[in-house]
Amino acid sequence: MNKSVQSADHSRKTKAWYYGHPSTGSRIFDICNVVFMVLLMVITVYPFLYVLFASLSEPLKLYSHQGILLAPLGFTTRGYTFVLNYRAVWNGYLVTLFLATVGTSLTLVSSLVFAYVLSKQDSMLHGFFTFMAVFTMYFNGGMIPTYLIVKELGLLDSLWSLILPGLISTYYVIILRTAIMSIPKEMVESAELDGANEIIILIRILIPLIVPTIAAIGLFIVVGYWNSWTNALLYIQDGEKQPLQMVLRQIVVNNDMSAAAGTGASNRSGEDSATRLLLKYATIIVSVVPVICVYPFLQKYFTKGVMIGAIKG
Repeated sequence: MNKSVQSADHSRKTKAWYYGHPSTGSRIFDICNVVFMVLLMVITVYPFLYVLFASLSEPLKLYSHQGILLAPLGFTTRGYTFVLNYRAVWNGYLVTLFLATVGTSLTLVSSLVFAYVLSKQDSMLHGFFTFMAVFTMYFNGGMIPTYLIVKELGLLDSLWSLILPGLISTYYVIILRTAIMSIPKEMVESAELDGANEIIILIRILIPLIVPTIAAIGLFIVVGYWNSWTNALLYIQDGEKQPLQMVLRQIVVNNDMSAAAGTGASNRSGEDSATRLLLKYATIIVSVVPVICVYPFLQKYFTKGVMIGAIKG
């Protein structure tokens, strides 16, 4: 008996020494892993820091600078002053906020209802609806037919043309359906025996149990609406209805900021070009700040939410 206790104690001491003194190969792996992660972080973060430093730099110094940028060249907030005084930027913000709030709400509600229908495997035409949903993931009408449909519906130059054509994403529907199907059927059956209808079951029972999945998908949808500009390029001609990313594209690609650049900018071509370059970087920072502010609050739902939707196929 004593030998058995001594053997167990020796085994525990050996394990404690092993885990407290990792092997040379394990140390090399840890070092390489840390170095790789640091390099990956630098590669990911540096472009944003470059734009931030450039937006705070003196225009002429920035215009003549080449290579990497590790700090602002001088310091000025003139770029942000010009951008915030540019009316098109504020109009773009309002349009994008409308799309992000109304579009995200409608997309989530439509996707949840559709996902709930697909989760009812014993419902009528379940196979047909599932096939039609999956079919749209691989085949679609294309840009020109979609444009013609939007035109015939009278949605051109309307903000609804930026929401309705892509209201439901099959990818999100399948994730939500899988999350709903992972909930024990006994809970739903118990609610049905108590007299709950489909709406009450969905709102009071299922949705509270898949909040992480809804939050993760909701953030994906918000970012999608916030970064979208291709639909606006196709369907929106009125400058007052263009979203923020479309305004940003005009500034960055077309140098279309003469109204803002002309307020306080020199007439000399070199300084004017330098000011325009500064405005591009300032506009980029202004456009991404809201998403960066929202991301930390929903980050905790990412892994949990997506995994819940992927447990069951």
